[in-house]
Amino acid sequence: MSLIQEDLAERIKTLEKELRAALEDKERAFHYHWVNGKARFDIETLAQHRKLKFALPSYILNSRFLVVVSAPIIYLGVIPFAMLDIFLTVYQGICFPIYGIPKARRSDYLLFDRGGLKYLNLLERLNCAYCSYANGLSGYLIEIAARTEQHWCPIKHAQRLRSPHSRYSHFFDYGNAEQYRERIDNVRSDFVDLRTLTSSPPKPDGK
Repeated sequence: MSLIQEDLAERIKTLEKELRAALEDKERAFHYHWVNGKARFDIETLAQHRKLKFALPSYILNSRFLVVVSAPIIYLGVIPFAMLDIFLTVYQGICFPIYGIPKARRSDYLLFDRGGLKYLNLLERLNCAYCSYANGLSGYLIEIAARTEQHWCPIKHAQRLRSPHSRYSHFFDYGNAEQYRERIDNVRSDFVDLRTLTSSPPKPDGK
């Protein structure tokens, strides 16, 4: 088993190196660099971006009528999203210390870096912010639910999941009753990897 783990660890390191190289290629291709954890473009690139901005009045006039009419319905979602956001913060703030589960950092999931792109007009920036909030909140919810599930029911499904969450690999196989009874307390408290990440969070640029 140790040999398998070592092999997997080496593969992970290799993939991480390849990912870093791919990110660096993107930085060079689109002429941005990192300053205090934020992506910054050079002056020439910013000037080019501003030329590509679509004026707000034209952007609205060229939109399809049904898109304009349906937009308020989409934005009404901010109300239940905000309520869910508050609930998640209260829920894990109260319950996770009781269960001994590390809290998920909201800032790891809700990112609002696209609003600074100069080729976006005001409405496009608003759309990006809204999408960032909705999808980031969904990821935040899934992670909190995954950590909760690891404590209360860490058993894999018999059927294959299309998108297993981040804690699923820690779960017991479906039907493995003996291991479940013998190791359930260990699995419920097996958040060592999360505590390691919390003590040394990754840089925003992934390096």
